[in-house]
Amino acid sequence: MNIRDLISRTGLPERQVRYLIAEGFMPAPRGGRANAEYGDDHLTAIERYRRLHDLGFPPAAIKLLLQSTEGVPFQVAPGVTLVVAPDKLGSGEPVGPLMERLKILLTDLLKESDHADRPAASLPLASRPVERHD
Repeated sequence: MNIRDLISRTGLPERQVRYLIAEGFMPAPRGGRANAEYGDDHLTAIERYRRLHDLGFPPAAIKLLLQSTEGVPFQVAPGVTLVVAPDKLGSGEPVGPLMERLKILLTDLLKESDHADRPAASLPLASRPVERHD
């Protein structure tokens, strides 16, 4: 699609599209300046930027989030941090299945130990109390 098609599909003014490209929020179009072609990757980048902006992230923060290579940490609760891959930010991926998986994982990780009454010798090595020899 050309720039006019992209503008029509997204509702963004051409100036805003050029800003997003110049600032690295979306890739440059394919082809030369006179034959610039935009694709689904450009539509996805625009939607991701909009979603993050709508969530209250300023452009500088969005840039940092999208440039992260190891994931972006979000504190969910004291002692619990969720790390999100940059390509997932603003992706529109359904949240329901992910929430169910997180619920199962957190329930398992945070449940109280059921081996409090078992002798230490029967515990897995990582669960055994550390012996101190001072």
